[in-house]
Amino acid sequence: MAELSTIARPYAEALFEAVRNDAQGLESWSGVLSLLAQVASLPDVLEAMSDPRLNDAQRVQLLTGLVPQQLPSQAANLVELVVENDRVQVLPQVAEQFELLRNRVEGTALARITSAFPLDDAQVSSLLQGLERKFGLKLKSQVTVDPALIGGVRVAVGDHVLDTSVQARLASLRDTLAA
Repeated sequence: MAELSTIARPYAEALFEAVRNDAQGLESWSGVLSLLAQVASLPDVLEAMSDPRLNDAQRVQLLTGLVPQQLPSQAANLVELVVENDRVQVLPQVAEQFELLRNRVEGTALARITSAFPLDDAQVSSLLQGLERKFGLKLKSQVTVDPALIGGVRVAVGDHVLDTSVQARLASLRDTLAA
C-alpha cells in the first residue's frame, strides 16, 4: 500500500493547497473526499473504470454521478485528473493523505483505539485525555473492538503504537522464553 500512498500524496497536497483557504472549510472538503473514496473503492466502480468501451468523459460522468451531492469544481477537476491518469483506485489514499494534512494544520491527530471489549464514552474520553497529554496533540478517536486482543487496548497515533493488550504481553513472554 505504500506505493498507492506515494502516488496519492501529490494529488492530496495539490488539492489541499487549492482549498486551504476555501470558505467551505477543510472539514467540508474531508467529507467530499470521503464520499469520493467510498465510491472509488467499490469493486463494481473499479471494474467499470477499467472498461475499455468507456472513454474518459464517460468514466468521469459515471464516477461523479455516483456521488450523492454536487461536487465543487476542484473536486470535479481531481476526478477528471485521476480518471485521465488511470488512478481512480488511489482516491481512498488521497482522502487519507488529505486528512493527514488537515490534522497537521489543525494540530490534531487520529487515535486508532482497538480494545478487546467495547468501551463506553467515559472510558474513551479518559483514555484520550491521557494520550493528549502524552502526545501534546488534540486527538480524534476511532474505536474498534478486536476480541483477539484478549484484554487491554492497542492505540495507534500516527507512527506511534502503544500496545497494552494481553495478546502483546503473551507474545513478549513467548519471545523471552524462546530466547
